[in-house]
Amino acid sequence: MAELFDLYLEHAIGDTPLVPLKNISSPSSGQVWLKLESGNPTGSYKDRMAYAVFKNAFARGDITTGSRLVEYTGGSTGTSLAHIASRTGIQFIAVSSDAFAQSKIDSMLAYGAEVITIPSEDQKITPDLIAAMREKAYAIAEEPNTHYADQFGSPDVIEGYVAMGQEIADQIGAPIDVFCAAVGTGGAFTGTAKGLHQAGHQPDLIGLEPLQSPFLTTGEGGSHRIEGIGLGFTPPFLNLNQCSEIRAIDQNDAFHMCRRLATEEGLLCGPSTGLNVSAGLAIASERGPDTVVVTLGCDHGSKYFTIDKS
Repeated sequence: MAELFDLYLEHAIGDTPLVPLKNISSPSSGQVWLKLESGNPTGSYKDRMAYAVFKNAFARGDITTGSRLVEYTGGSTGTSLAHIASRTGIQFIAVSSDAFAQSKIDSMLAYGAEVITIPSEDQKITPDLIAAMREKAYAIAEEPNTHYADQFGSPDVIEGYVAMGQEIADQIGAPIDVFCAAVGTGGAFTGTAKGLHQAGHQPDLIGLEPLQSPFLTTGEGGSHRIEGIGLGFTPPFLNLNQCSEIRAIDQNDAFHMCRRLATEEGLLCGPSTGLNVSAGLAIASERGPDTVVVTLGCDHGSKYFTIDKS
């Protein structure tokens, strides 16, 4: 079996900063720390997962140079997969939609991916849209010489995120009371928590979702504008029994927090990060000044300049 080792990717992915939020938190609240993942090659923590998927798929012989790889994606996962595909001689096929930021579609195309676009209703992310994207990707995966990346089920995904938790543990220098993060595939949430646990931390785990699509809290999905999360089903990676709580956060608060992070902290982040920070600040306020809360800065905000936030 072929082994994949890329010196550039080995050094470029990970080892991102852990940043304390100084200006938007209250002195009477706990401290909120943000694992800022925008420094990865495509500006997203998805690069961690994508490299793990490729390395393990090559090692198992699931793909070889010249193979095809397919995934359904809002664009961040797709951009990360397309980036690595371009370095490894793999043809990547992304099943996406016009509900997601055009800049992400453009990035996948720029890396040489084939992008199949599933039309949405009013450019909104809905459970029906996600299901249609999934079924198209499944059908393509049945074609010869084609491997399904399986971002919702492959154990390679969890493996890719464990290092993020271990890095946080090395950087924080204090016990972590709460780890909270938005749930899409559940891979980043679960993998980071696993890395924290392996490093000796036992924080409360709080999963987050958009109030407009509160499937995890109410069993009912809905249309919303926070890309990558709120998919209208419980992802296989998410063990609800390990979570102390699931919270639904208004997408409008998330977009507003993005603006505050940029103008008050100098951190240009995407909407899922805005949602994470909104929740993190609320938790820190509820639990008091001695609390340490860690959350994730999923990607760079420049990816979202073209989206309609209404």
